[in-house]
Amino acid sequence: MSGSYDDSVGVEVSSDSFWEVGNYKRTVKRIDDGHRLCNDLMNCIHERARIEKVYAQQLTEWAKRWKQLVEKGPQYGTVERAWCAFMSEAEKVSELHLEVKGSLMNEDFEKIKNWQKEAFHKQMMGGFKETKEAEDGFRKAQKPWAKKLKEVEAAKKAYHAACKEEKLAISRETNSKADPALNPEQLKKLQDKVERSKQDVLKTKEKYEKSLKELDNATPQYMENMEQVFEQCQQFEEKRLRFFREVLLEVQKHLDLSNVASYKNIYRELEQNIKTADAVEDLRWFRANQGPGMSMNWPQFEEWSADLNRTLSRREKKKASDGVTLTGINQTGDQVSQPNKHSSVSSYEKNQNYPTDWSDEESNNPFSSTDANGDTNPFDEDTSPAMEVRVRALYDYEGQEQDELSFKAGDELTKMENEDEQGWCKGRLDNGQVGLYPANYVEPIQ
Repeated sequence: MSGSYDDSVGVEVSSDSFWEVGNYKRTVKRIDDGHRLCNDLMNCIHERARIEKVYAQQLTEWAKRWKQLVEKGPQYGTVERAWCAFMSEAEKVSELHLEVKGSLMNEDFEKIKNWQKEAFHKQMMGGFKETKEAEDGFRKAQKPWAKKLKEVEAAKKAYHAACKEEKLAISRETNSKADPALNPEQLKKLQDKVERSKQDVLKTKEKYEKSLKELDNATPQYMENMEQVFEQCQQFEEKRLRFFREVLLEVQKHLDLSNVASYKNIYRELEQNIKTADAVEDLRWFRANQGPGMSMNWPQFEEWSADLNRTLSRREKKKASDGVTLTGINQTGDQVSQPNKHSSVSSYEKNQNYPTDWSDEESNNPFSSTDANGDTNPFDEDTSPAMEVRVRALYDYEGQEQDELSFKAGDELTKMENEDEQGWCKGRLDNGQVGLYPANYVEPIQ
């Protein structure tokens, strides 16, 4: 983290301290980091806003899809309404998350963007004005002290070199005394060398101590000037830190839906809708509308009429009976009122064009679809073959009636007739079984 100073090339940085030459650059870099952190926070909020938007879209799509499946499925009565309440909850929560997305982008994101623009001013030559001011301030405060520090380092180096030379001269003189080959003149030179070395040590030591004292005298002013520039940087950083805290609190408020009254109401309403589900009421309705409690056109003697154009099948009779008062027996005597989701839960009423399966006991019925010879009934309507289409099951389906097909997700079958008004199709399994199935449980094979 330490840096070099222009006027102190060669000065060794002995520690990671702020007071070392060039180490103020970390404080200067913090200003540039502040600008980058603004960008990071904006990107963070932008990504969260995208997540809120995608989540809202997924909730809406989920609610739409499952609302259709439940409404077209076999569930009925109060439990159906409780089930559909989850889809209503999802739609309302989706709207709230879209509001969260709007708050994050229109308020929080824009607020950071505007603050960043006001706090950091770009220069023509690159960089920010605030960074350059801090750099120049530290450089000016450190320059005199760094110059004296350089002198101290030079004096210390000279003193240490003189000490080394003195030690070497003394060693040579000592060794020469034991050497009989040296004459007195040579010995005298070695002694003079030792003396000069001692003088050099004294001079360099004095100079070293003097430069060090000057550095010590300049240190208080150096510290004061550096503190002043540093405090300015601290004030600038304090503004950013306090601003970030403020923005983060606002983001928290926008994300915290637990304090939104409408959010609480959504789940209060959902709970109420679920608690209104009544099994007894649903069973009573099913008995009255789909079970033994239904009215019945019991078979009666019918005179032959020359005006009879065709014989109605039992299923066509049931279709023709819509809107007609039936004269039959109501075994329960208790018709329960419910919203008429289906005319029947079974596929019998969901696709009234599909022929009813008759029992063997009706083989002598003159109005059956085939006579004793296997010929078709001349009174049946002509049916033109529809274009058959191969489809694949999206979900498992278990037939509820004899005229319904059963299959597993991924099974392939042939669609024989298009979807009717009740959402049912006629199809054929690969084993040859023909029957009805929910149209939204399959998809065409591409």
